[in-house]
Amino acid sequence: MALDADTIITIADELAAAERDRTMVPLLTARHPGMTIEDSYAVQNEWRRRGIAAGRRPVGRKIGLTSKVMQAATGITEPDYGAIFADAVFDNGAVIDHGQFSNVRIEVELAFVLAAPLAGPDVTVFDVLRATEYVVPALEILSSRIELAGRTIVDTISDNAAFGGLVYGGNPVPPAGTVDLRWVSALLYRNETIEESGVAAAVLNHPATGVAWLANKLAQHGDRLEAGEIVLAGSFTRPMWVERGDTVLADYGSLGTVSCRFV
Repeated sequence: MALDADTIITIADELAAAERDRTMVPLLTARHPGMTIEDSYAVQNEWRRRGIAAGRRPVGRKIGLTSKVMQAATGITEPDYGAIFADAVFDNGAVIDHGQFSNVRIEVELAFVLAAPLAGPDVTVFDVLRATEYVVPALEILSSRIELAGRTIVDTISDNAAFGGLVYGGNPVPPAGTVDLRWVSALLYRNETIEESGVAAAVLNHPATGVAWLANKLAQHGDRLEAGEIVLAGSFTRPMWVERGDTVLADYGSLGTVSCRFV
């Protein structure tokens, strides 16, 4: 790590103020050019620690930047992860306050709900499938508290991987059965107009590969995935911008639909 503990806390303070006031933090990498990925996870862990101390309940993790289309959209070439709290999880069809987020975008994903823990460093796709109770369609709401232009993975990780919220719905399915998770596809609509489409294999060739990556990455930080946690495996479409008043619907075919409306 290149940054000292006081600087880590100062950055966490800036991000907390930006989240509270819906403002933007200047690029961290421009102000701290030696900042490393481990520094950025230290900032994120401080943010997560504060949330737990304030009474927020952690319920899972999100994985970002797992598909080529997302890496191309952001200019970042390796995955990252962030934390999910219970108060950021919304039911299918939810009416959501657009103003609680910044730079609001939507991504199409599959969510894995775990029945058993997953601890790295040698977790495989097969371990993930054995540990998963069911897979369910989901929308991720992105919310960025750091300037978008010129961001690196260090900025994104510090910003809790740009996580804002999660909407889940449709038909939960067991991970090993009649559904081939690689070929799960989705059509993403905004205000009844199709904007994006994609196939889940775009996530590292199999969405469970992202979950295995996460378990192994967490092991490097002395952490693991627990039974009952929900894991967003990564988007297989480009992020879609949404504004106040927009209605969003993702059609996953046999897995059903997920929708929400922003007010």
